[in-house]
Amino acid sequence: MVGYDPEANCVSSAEAAAAGSASGFVTRVFISPLDVIKIRFQLQIEQLSSRNPGAKYHSILQAVQCIFQEEGLVAFWKGHVPAQFLSIGYGAVQFMAFESLTKLVHNVTSYNARDPFVHFVCGGLAACTATVAVQPVDTLRTRFAAQGEPKVYRNLRHAVVTMYQTEGPRTFYRGLTPTIIAVFPYAGLQFSFYNILQRFTEWVIPAEGKKGGNVKNLVCGSCAGIISKTLTYPFDLFKKRLQVGGFEHARAAFGQVRMYSGLLDCIRQIMREEGPGGYFKGLSPSLLKAAVSTGLTFFWYELFCSLLCALKNTDSTTRKEG
Repeated sequence: MVGYDPEANCVSSAEAAAAGSASGFVTRVFISPLDVIKIRFQLQIEQLSSRNPGAKYHSILQAVQCIFQEEGLVAFWKGHVPAQFLSIGYGAVQFMAFESLTKLVHNVTSYNARDPFVHFVCGGLAACTATVAVQPVDTLRTRFAAQGEPKVYRNLRHAVVTMYQTEGPRTFYRGLTPTIIAVFPYAGLQFSFYNILQRFTEWVIPAEGKKGGNVKNLVCGSCAGIISKTLTYPFDLFKKRLQVGGFEHARAAFGQVRMYSGLLDCIRQIMREEGPGGYFKGLSPSLLKAAVSTGLTFFWYELFCSLLCALKNTDSTTRKEG
């Protein structure tokens, strides 16, 4: 169902956007706590170890306990409103663009629209399009998830006005360069590996054993998310570090803070002060989030597309009978 299939042409671009939005909305509710923990880990300068007395967070379990005790249960959904705008908008643009691009490849070129390489290229381009569209919301989401107590931003409107007045409009696109660099291969690998794993399961599982299609979509999506996140993770960390530039005062309660003049300076400082391991801070919650997020995204997208197709077929049958 993911990507254009000439043999099962059921979902239009608008319906793909609707299914992508719904998928993003539902998935975000479940993954928000993991996202908050991942961002806190990525922004911590000190080593993520209990042996480091200056480190605020040491492990996933310790971070959960610390955040819950200091900030309460709602802290795990900090920045949830802009995050939902991000998920809904990103899901809509990404899947609509992906379906349109794979259809274009099928109609204009000699390539098979179901080929994993086509899915890699189209998935990467679709994700880049969606990223540019929602980058300001992603920056807002990161700021909300990163701030401690007392809060710097009271609500979404206050954050937008304050950032625009004090830092200018370009601040909403902080970290865009590493994001674009990372999102193309990350999303491309997601779609490509999802395609490969789907084909593999169809080859391994006999035709009569394919009743658990929804579970298969979830598992294939989770595996695709883990593989793609591991291969592209450092760029996600660079993006988060750059997005909180000019926001250092709100990070004081969490430990050391750093200022970066750009992507290359960020890479150099992390290597010099934190070593190669610094590029992979927050990888464990990020992999857990990638597995859950990607698995649920493809699961819900396939499910919503199936429901839309079923509704269309029902309406068509009703009209014929009438």
